[in-house]
Amino acid sequence: MSGGKAVSAGSRPITVLLVDDHPVVCDGYRRLLEAEPDIKVAAEAGDGETGCAQYRKHAPDVVVLDISMPGIGGLETIRRIKAYDPGARILIFSMHTSETMVSHALQAGATGYLTKQGGMGQMVKAVRQVAGGEPFVDGEYAGGAKNRRPPAAPEDPLQVLSTREFQLFKLMAEGHSISEIAATLCISPKTVGVHHTNIMKKLGLHNASQVVRLAIRCNVIEP
Repeated sequence: MSGGKAVSAGSRPITVLLVDDHPVVCDGYRRLLEAEPDIKVAAEAGDGETGCAQYRKHAPDVVVLDISMPGIGGLETIRRIKAYDPGARILIFSMHTSETMVSHALQAGATGYLTKQGGMGQMVKAVRQVAGGEPFVDGEYAGGAKNRRPPAAPEDPLQVLSTREFQLFKLMAEGHSISEIAATLCISPKTVGVHHTNIMKKLGLHNASQVVRLAIRCNVIEP
């Protein structure tokens, strides 16, 4: 597998797998990266399940991955790729800018986090850095990269959730039922129910509407 070995300058091109559910956005990534002589896009995928399959097929040096996608979503995609190849290097490129999202993506196993607000201009640098085995995190979050957890923000109640709980919280906020979440994550409905109870208790929530409002306030989902 390619994940465990850094790609050195002057060697073969850095191979990249793009995983994003917007074809136009994916096309932009590909054009930007392939304009560089040392980078080659090996494959593209529009959802996490396909992304995992493409990773196993192509063993790319870097995965450029969006967090919010249909199906299993970005966090579960990270978990599955890292379970298959612990040395996988994954760069998140997302519209989400909350410290909580950055924190949980890094804890799940991402090597880097680049926000779309920062522009695509940094992507080439980020891909090269991640391919070399070095974390890349947007400037305002960089202080937490070393420990894989940005400093806790007192105003962000979601910091009390584990990465798995945060993953389920996001799916709950998107409107998925317990049975749908269980099927998506390949775990039992009983396990999802236990997580659901713990999440609601930790956050002091009582119904689905409160889950959605909190997720919007913390920039986990769009209004």
